[in-house]
Amino acid sequence: MALFKMDIPRAAQHFLECDIDKCERNCEFYCNPCHLRLCKQCSEEHLKSPENKNHEVVLYQQRKRQLPVEKCKIHPTKDVDMLCEECQVPVCSKCVTQREHRGHIFNDLEKNYAEKFADFQEEISKIQDYFLPMSQDLQKEIKKDSSEIKHLMDHIRTCMKTEGETLKSLVDTVVSENMKQLNQIEHSLLEDLNTQDKTMDDYITYLHNLVKEFHRCLSSTETQKLMSETKPKIRSIPETTKPVTPGFTAGQYNKSDVTKLLGKIHVPNTKAEKREIRPIESVYNTAMKLTHKQMKEDRKKSDKKQTMSLSFSVTQVREFTVPGVDHVFHVTLDQSDRLWISDSEGNLVQTDLQGNVIQKIKTSGKWEGYHTVTQDRDLIFTDRDKKVINRITRDNNITKFIKTRYWEPLSIHSSHINGDLLVGMWKDEESKVTRYNKTGKELQNIQRGNKVQGLYGYPHYITENINGDICTSDSNKGVVVVNKSGQYRFSYTGQESGFHPFGICTDVLGHILVCDNYSNTVHLLDQDGQFLSLLLTQQQGVRYPCSVCVDDENNLYVGQDLTNTLTVYKYLQ
Repeated sequence: MALFKMDIPRAAQHFLECDIDKCERNCEFYCNPCHLRLCKQCSEEHLKSPENKNHEVVLYQQRKRQLPVEKCKIHPTKDVDMLCEECQVPVCSKCVTQREHRGHIFNDLEKNYAEKFADFQEEISKIQDYFLPMSQDLQKEIKKDSSEIKHLMDHIRTCMKTEGETLKSLVDTVVSENMKQLNQIEHSLLEDLNTQDKTMDDYITYLHNLVKEFHRCLSSTETQKLMSETKPKIRSIPETTKPVTPGFTAGQYNKSDVTKLLGKIHVPNTKAEKREIRPIESVYNTAMKLTHKQMKEDRKKSDKKQTMSLSFSVTQVREFTVPGVDHVFHVTLDQSDRLWISDSEGNLVQTDLQGNVIQKIKTSGKWEGYHTVTQDRDLIFTDRDKKVINRITRDNNITKFIKTRYWEPLSIHSSHINGDLLVGMWKDEESKVTRYNKTGKELQNIQRGNKVQGLYGYPHYITENINGDICTSDSNKGVVVVNKSGQYRFSYTGQESGFHPFGICTDVLGHILVCDNYSNTVHLLDQDGQFLSLLLTQQQGVRYPCSVCVDDENNLYVGQDLTNTLTVYKYLQ
């Protein structure tokens, strides 16, 4: 990567320098035979030399790994530099003459080492980019299913208890009503029997009195008197009735009847569905994780992307004003000739490259990177107040695409790799990044680092690098980068104190560009977080930069606070 000629303190620069004496540029290329790091200019000079004309000079990222120095165990003064194909053991040049290797074929060990190194690197990439994320996703799905099972079982238990309590209540009601009816019947029957008993009691008293009267007559000594007595007529015995007693028919039920009333557990007689394991081809981007064979083929190519590098200077191409906004806090590339631009007052306008307004939308957005354009060219923008993410299709239909519940969506980016949406969110002093797929299904939450501490403070701008890294500009924690699995990679907090990042983007070479609103600069990092240079400074007319965006032609758009002017630069060649 070439270093820009700028007034930057040398102590603040961290980059790989060219190995050629007195060359202060940073290395961009690598000579495999010489194992030299070369800048663009020195690589051209290197190949011009007749003895070097057949040397293989490649991009530094595609270099062959240098063979480690290792002494031969049999000949300690010699370095191991060949591989015996027959024995598959590393040997030195002197070993070739040994009897045990006579007639064997020997290969360049460095070549084999480089191929083996590349193969292992590829396997590491596969593990990190496919097998590990896929396994972690499945584990999350298993844990989610476990949690859902617990919730489901608790729900079923509650339903069963409710059914039992309902049936018990009904039983109590029926028994109570039966008891009441029985009590009424008992009272009526006893009342009637008491009446009959009173009647019989009166009649028996009457009979006793009648017997006494007869005895009185019989006890008289006067015959005449007995003969004159009129025999009283005995009253008939009063009629009484036997009570009609109620019966009780026991309920005809069994356990099966109760089960029907209360319900029962049933397990579907279906085979458990296997969890989906996406094929490696759908996840592992072979365009980015090159196999050794592809790397050898790519070294022979000289396409634009491979030969592209940083220029030695940054050139302003043009600038234009954008009516309808007061500042330029965020820029989103719509298509090659259109942009979406927003300010801190909720104004979101679509313009062409001359600043002519095509349409304007009023939103609740402020100074965050709250809008993006999908692969289908739909505009997506967040609404912090309502905690939703809106979608506007090309026919201008607005829908509430995703509800973020208690989280306020701050920033959003549509992946150019797979179309996923990356959203920076904030809630009650907590922050996270959530990944959704194209349909709005939540796929991933990234919130904490390896030591359980929060990764983010306030992720107000977000983007994705060519290797799938998620890069956030966090006003509290600087630039925070995690890989696509959510594992922490690195942070960048500027070259001096007071670093306050705003807009962030990446380019075709994997560089990270971020605005520092306080120092009036745009910082340039490589994809591993190494500081390369201050791409733009106040000396170049940049004041309070807030937004950056790189288009398909590698033009850099820079928007600033306090002005609605958008400036376009060239920094790649």
